[in-house]
Amino acid sequence: MKQKLLLTLAVSGLCLSASAQQVKFTEYDLDNGLHVILHQDKTAPVVAVSVMYHVGSKDEDPKRTGFAHFFEHLLFEGSENMKRGDFMKLVSSNGGQNNANTSQDRTFYFETFPSNQLELGLWLESERMLHPKIDEVGVKIQNEVVKEEKRMRIDNSPYSKFAENIFSHLFEGHPYSWQPIGSMEHLDAAKLDEFLAFFKKYYAPNNAVLTIAGDIDVAKTKTLVAKYFNEIPKGVPVVKPSFTLKPVNKQIVDTVYDANIQIPAIFAAYRVPGMKSRDNKVLEMISTLLSGGGSSRLSTKMVDDKKTALQVSAFNYTLEDYGAYITLALPNNNTPLNDLLADIDAEVLRVQTDLISESEFKKLQNQFENGFVSANSKMIGVAENLANGYTFQNKNTNSINEELKEIQSISREEIRDVARKYLKKDGRVVLYYLPKK
Repeated sequence: MKQKLLLTLAVSGLCLSASAQQVKFTEYDLDNGLHVILHQDKTAPVVAVSVMYHVGSKDEDPKRTGFAHFFEHLLFEGSENMKRGDFMKLVSSNGGQNNANTSQDRTFYFETFPSNQLELGLWLESERMLHPKIDEVGVKIQNEVVKEEKRMRIDNSPYSKFAENIFSHLFEGHPYSWQPIGSMEHLDAAKLDEFLAFFKKYYAPNNAVLTIAGDIDVAKTKTLVAKYFNEIPKGVPVVKPSFTLKPVNKQIVDTVYDANIQIPAIFAAYRVPGMKSRDNKVLEMISTLLSGGGSSRLSTKMVDDKKTALQVSAFNYTLEDYGAYITLALPNNNTPLNDLLADIDAEVLRVQTDLISESEFKKLQNQFENGFVSANSKMIGVAENLANGYTFQNKNTNSINEELKEIQSISREEIRDVARKYLKKDGRVVLYYLPKK
């Protein structure tokens, strides 16, 4: 059976001739520090309500990993004014959908509703923030839920431990060295008081962004936001610690055995700058050049021409403090893993040595323009991108409109120079991912 990795950089190769449309928004702060962003779009009677908390696995005690992801689940338990299990029932019974996700840097909760249910969405998120149900019963229930998720997504899923093994080397000395799913032993050992303290510290309005996007009346929405969120008390300011990592000055080689796979894989990962860096955008362009679609350099060379790889990819795993630039390949016809790595390295060296052609450069710009439009085609996408800008780009919400312009300002020479700067063999982790017999 052909097994594929799910973690790939998916950037469409369609060409757009029109300029990407600007995203208009209104933003302001409540007295309790909650930052509010409103985006009006009346093209469809839909509204997205979201809250992004600036807390992820990076903020955890090394002896209590998994807390941020655990709260992604725990805060659906209900509240003082909502019975346990009613949160999702209220959403679905009123025509909505909801979900949440956690990364190393933030936790994102959202609902999409018919626009006449905006007030319900605001009430639900205010209940989550003001007085959620955090008790022994809920902790026990969600502990089992998280364990089952870990069994499905990590323990019994093919290739699922590559990030865990790469990051432990690449980010040694930083909280990025563990994954958001965390340790089940840590969660089992935690007391209720520890969960309550974690909530009080990180889930306050002054550590959050409320973003509402869709078919709204801005003035009425401001009134509703004040109605449901003004009473929530401000928390103690969150001070983020800084971490200085030692440079990776030699190639680190490791091997992982996975009983869930039949086809091996080879990974090479490099530590690169975080979200705020312009170089991060350049690395995204390099990823697209190498593996963004069937006509990309790696796919053409290794999948189509030489037929040595079933799948090959390069992607920029972007985080707030740092990032990981990762290349990978799965062999076809029993091709040795070192041959795959050599072919990938040859294409990386080509980027480092020669300027990409004008036609490739134009294609990249078209791909990123199309990606911008696609990312903002749904209201929840707009909401998340607006929140990301404020949270991770020095409170610059308008970065949603500046990103494409920044991408278009990147030169061919910059692509070559950034590849030279970061994609060095003596500063990477090589991971052999092998079937376990």
